[in-house]
Amino acid sequence: MDKLIQLLKENGRCSVEEISSQLGLKADQIEKRISDLIDSGVILGFTAITDSSKLDESDTVSALIEVKLTPERGGGFDRLARRIAKFDEVESCMLMSGGYDLCVVISGSSLHNVATFVAEKLSTLEGVISTATHFQLKTYKTNGFLAESDASGERLPVSP
Repeated sequence: MDKLIQLLKENGRCSVEEISSQLGLKADQIEKRISDLIDSGVILGFTAITDSSKLDESDTVSALIEVKLTPERGGGFDRLARRIAKFDEVESCMLMSGGYDLCVVISGSSLHNVATFVAEKLSTLEGVISTATHFQLKTYKTNGFLAESDASGERLPVSP
């Protein structure tokens, strides 16, 4: 992986000056490279990774939905996957190998809101064969960052 991209993934708030000193390049070279990566679509955006347990997000429900599709002649899953990805509720949409075709991660304001999305928007699309919804209960790690770090430092006992 490109060292610049790795640094940005580890800390998107790192200043151009910090990056330039770490990479041994001039700040204007770094700015141009970042701009080129954005313009070419390599960098899609920058975001803060948060620990939802420390925020007042008790009214937010996240779910992972397994979706089985009928592939289209000449297009496979792409057209329908792009259509699903455009829904506002969808945070991630990925083509998968295994027992289902798409993994769709969504957020809603309630269980009912998520169920309504699945029943009225997702499962009614032509080409969607079936769905299986899994609700997120707790997050331990997201995008490479541990949530609710264990302050005790104790190791869990291992038993045979």
